[in-house]
Amino acid sequence: MSRYLGPRKKIMRALGTALPGLGRHDLGEQDYPPGQHGARRHPERLSGFGRQLREKQKIRFNYGLTERQLRRVVKEARRHQGSTGQLILELLERRLDNLVFRAGFAPTIPAARQLVCHGKIRLNGRKATIPSMRLKQGDQFGPTDKARILPVVQGSLLDPALALPEWLSLDPASNQATLRHSPGQDCAPFPVDLQLVVEYYATRL
Repeated sequence: MSRYLGPRKKIMRALGTALPGLGRHDLGEQDYPPGQHGARRHPERLSGFGRQLREKQKIRFNYGLTERQLRRVVKEARRHQGSTGQLILELLERRLDNLVFRAGFAPTIPAARQLVCHGKIRLNGRKATIPSMRLKQGDQFGPTDKARILPVVQGSLLDPALALPEWLSLDPASNQATLRHSPGQDCAPFPVDLQLVVEYYATRL
């Protein structure tokens, strides 16, 4: 399954949740599903599978993953001890493209992914071009000298989509961020039931 490139607010309305990683859209009065009869639908009537699918799709679209990529993350989380749901979230939050977004260098995760792919981000002093790279405690990253003056970077730093999480630190002078420690519980910037995500993949992997 390819990466989604369609209307972003439409996806958020379908899932009933604003996804900051996908786009800066406030559902506002349009907090109902899209379509001619969206305002008259009853999301509480979703089946068990429907609720599981909705929670899984929140994660997939917010972090900009294909279904195959998300399955690999779930498989990796299941191989480790601990809460599978929390491990899934921790692995995703430690991706380079997500951290560039959470540090305020990009307005969305797709924009952060583009910066990384174009060689505009340095990781521990070296150019990084793989958005899915997973950082560890103590790693430092930030835009290159030329990338600092890009309007998308400057605009995002002036008006970040999210507040800086406590597990990240940012040096305003050098525009370098540091992963202080692994993200803990409740690190998702949107409401999600991780147990339903685990249940969705329980019979599919």
